[in-house]
Amino acid sequence: MHVRTSALSTRPVRAVLLVLGMLAALLAAAVPAAGPAQAAVPDRWGFAYLDNATPPPGYVPDPSRQWGSWASPSANPVRVDQIGLGSYVVHFPLIGGPGGIAHATAVNTAGLWCQIADWKTVGSGQDVYVSCYLPSGAPANSTFTVLYTSSSGPPATPSGSYGYLNSDSAGTVLTQYNSTGATNAVSKGATGIWKAWLPGLGLSSNAGDLQVTAVDAVQGARCKVADWAPGTTGQTILVTCYDASNAPYDTEWTLSYSYLRAVHGPAFPPRAFGYLWYNGSLPPLTNYNSMGATNTFAGSGAPYAVTMPSVGVPSDTAQVTAYGSGPTYCGLHTPWTRSSGSVRLYVACFAPGGAPTKNPFFVAYTSAH
Repeated sequence: MHVRTSALSTRPVRAVLLVLGMLAALLAAAVPAAGPAQAAVPDRWGFAYLDNATPPPGYVPDPSRQWGSWASPSANPVRVDQIGLGSYVVHFPLIGGPGGIAHATAVNTAGLWCQIADWKTVGSGQDVYVSCYLPSGAPANSTFTVLYTSSSGPPATPSGSYGYLNSDSAGTVLTQYNSTGATNAVSKGATGIWKAWLPGLGLSSNAGDLQVTAVDAVQGARCKVADWAPGTTGQTILVTCYDASNAPYDTEWTLSYSYLRAVHGPAFPPRAFGYLWYNGSLPPLTNYNSMGATNTFAGSGAPYAVTMPSVGVPSDTAQVTAYGSGPTYCGLHTPWTRSSGSVRLYVACFAPGGAPTKNPFFVAYTSAH
């Protein structure tokens, strides 16, 4: 059983589980298959938006912005408990199990950021711990989006590609998934720098979406995509992380990549999802709308406004990751809005100290349906 008691104490356990999982996969490959059955991608998933920064015990967040793969999500909702200043545990019911990754994005106007502190199976459910911080690094209450997802096997819907990994601070891959069946890898650079390798995914030009989240149970940390180098044999992503003093910092982190697929891995269903990468321009293969519409970009950066026509369907969620060098970071300025089938996402980026700034970013949106 995958019991992730803390970001520090469980790294050896997860590394052993990863090796055992790879050995099991090799043994399974040696046995003739009974049939053509394929695993769903993802196997288990859930998302939520905490719309109350000081929730009472057992709080059920916005029903229109939470869903999951368990039976009857509307009757078995996500619940959130606050366990300290800026510290929360999100209870996803009935999706407990090993592996997977989590992402979190702050939703506020004041330069706060949120990160994952931990995740673990509790009973039949999956608990994800989220911590939020002021620009100074002091814990602070905040609203946020949170996503947990776990995949195995080849996708039932073969279009596009999807992969993720969870790396510890030394660059050891703790858990990973690649829709081609290949094995993702990480190499460690200088302090706060890692190179992730996702073989077989994507195209030879920039195509798809990337999301990165810091994982740290001890202190505030922020992670981002510093560079992205696509190739004919896969995707190379440079990940950088910083502490609250804006110094490069070695921490655990999660990364996910999706091309023609939703941020948590599936495609058709859901039929309504999209993503956009703004890097000073809008590279066409990183600006995707599953309904065939054209996403648009506007605003001065305080905030930016991204409109995705025809995909605005509840229940839904969004994630944001900053792109580029240095300790700037990005999140959602306010909750996304829906109107006449369109969704508008407000992305805000911040310089060290929390002053608004213009900065490149990735944003991903998905409906559950």
